Amino acid sequence: MQPPCLSSGGRIVMTPSRISRTELAVLLLVGLSIIAGYILLFIDVSLFERFTVEDGLVEWLTVFGLLLGSFTCFRRVVTLRRSRPTIFLIFLILMGLVLFFGAGEEVSWGQRLFGIQSPEYFKEHNAQGETNIHNLLVDGVKLNRIIFTVLLAIVLGIYILLVPFLYKRKNWMRRLVDHFGVPLPQPYQILAFLLMFLLVQLIPHMGKRDEISEEGTALFLYLIIAFPLNRDTFRPGAPRDGRPGTNTAISR
Repeated sequence: MQPPCLSSGGRIVMTPSRISRTELAVLLLVGLSIIAGYILLFIDVSLFERFTVEDGLVEWLTVFGLLLGSFTCFRRVVTLRRSRPTIFLIFLILMGLVLFFGAGEEVSWGQRLFGIQSPEYFKEHNAQGETNIHNLLVDGVKLNRIIFTVLLAIVLGIYILLVPFLYKRKNWMRRLVDHFGVPLPQPYQILAFLLMFLLVQLIPHMGKRDEISEEGTALFLYLIIAFPLNRDTFRPGAPRDGRPGTNTAISR
């Protein structure tokens, strides 16, 4: 990977980076899912609905992406436990737990897989009668729409677009992000994510297209966590003074 450089004004200037095979594989997987969705919808709507059905291929790819991201966070906690401050490790643990929680919610904590009956509360207050939180009803509105759609879209927008912009231009943001160990998206990941979102929104099946969007988001989160812009922040022994680390050329 070619290093970023700091300009005389303190801004990070990105140079072209080499994408690994793993990154290409994930990008290909997301692209093929979108293409398959369009083809199946064109052939027969029922085929598209089977493709995006609960416990189907798309949903399990979503779970796969979330678990990969969670595993990466926990592995870093073990690797960096002796060289990073407590707040850095706590943030990694929290991020790993959130991703694990998302994976569990996606499959209703294995309820359908193992044939487990829902408690009465979830039968009465869950839109699907399943044991999960994101489908709970609040005044007749699914919690999923309130928190996991609107709020998540706002948070992702800030995280994907605003924070990387400030990270490359403001020293205070660079120090803050690297101090807490927040992985940031590379430019190609931002562009690919936005393209994925646009293509999915153009699928003329509002009921199920969001399943493909969730899959793409989960896999892109894994990409960002495993191959972040600030990769040196997560390398054992790398400098942690708010600047890029060992593979960074600094011009002053």
